Amino acid sequence: MSAHLSIGRIRDTVMLLAAALAMLAAVTVTAGAQNTGYALAKQIPLPGDGGWDYLEFDPAGQRLFITHGTHVIVIDPKTGALVGDITGTPHVHGVALAPDLGRGFITAAGDSAIHIFDLKTLKQIGTAKADPDDDAMLYDPKTHYAVSMNGDAGTATVVNGATGEVVGTVKLPGKPEFAVSDGRGTVYANMEDKSLLVAIDLASLKVVRQWPLAPCESPSGLAIDATHHRLFSGCHNKLMAISDGDAGKVITTVPIGGRVDANRFDAGTGDAFSSNGDGTLTVVHEDSPDKFTELGSVQTLLGARTMALDPATHTIYLVTAKFAPAEGNERPKPIPGSFTLLVVAPAK
Repeated sequence: MSAHLSIGRIRDTVMLLAAALAMLAAVTVTAGAQNTGYALAKQIPLPGDGGWDYLEFDPAGQRLFITHGTHVIVIDPKTGALVGDITGTPHVHGVALAPDLGRGFITAAGDSAIHIFDLKTLKQIGTAKADPDDDAMLYDPKTHYAVSMNGDAGTATVVNGATGEVVGTVKLPGKPEFAVSDGRGTVYANMEDKSLLVAIDLASLKVVRQWPLAPCESPSGLAIDATHHRLFSGCHNKLMAISDGDAGKVITTVPIGGRVDANRFDAGTGDAFSSNGDGTLTVVHEDSPDKFTELGSVQTLLGARTMALDPATHTIYLVTAKFAPAEGNERPKPIPGSFTLLVVAPAK
């Protein structure tokens, strides 16, 4: 009888413990999903077919610029309605906006040119010659310079935004990918092939600092907390490397999803984002300039690897499409008619 009670008590204890562990696991999973503070709120079909690259949000005009094959489509992100189309930009990559000049700038690797357009009319008003494989495009409001990052050439082309004239070319220690401006005359760029981050002084047109991003490998996306000079590099070995831009060193790394391409930082919330081609959006919170917490990932869709941020509503915009099976070593090709805008918004 006593042995029977002992076995029964052991069995009951094991069952209670298993139930408690199951409840704990459920709570942990639920909390992880909720703690990002964001959710995929909407999917909107978009016109056009083919590949895409950088996105840029226009706060003043409430427009979203999407580089798409040989042109840049401009949409109302609330409805997906097409409000403009900037054509004649072969193998288009990046777009940057200069609201103080009423202009925008587009990199087109197909003709190694920076295409300049009017922000109001969206009509092209000029071009500036860049080096081969001009990719990332940015604008620095202090100097009024537009800067393209030229991957194959390993250079940066600096253009006077007001006149469209090339000011100079900066030789870089590797192949640049994403780049950002601190708004005060310094540009930071990832060197994807060397796993370096460099600081470019636009006044002297020189690289003034560079540092290794190890253990980061193949850095792609880059974002900046301009107030604290913190830089967020998205790395292809599923890490976000966070650097002190003034000291020129990596502070820490946090895990992210796979196939990252873009990063963004929202100064209003202190959240940094990594958009990953594996169908996730990783959210990292800046607790302080030297402490960062990964909040988890929002499920998006496969291929949603680039993004733009609306800083007023804290909304993230991504694009993707459905893909046909890859043939041999080729990249999977987007299926016609499947181009889609994804809207990730703060969870209610």
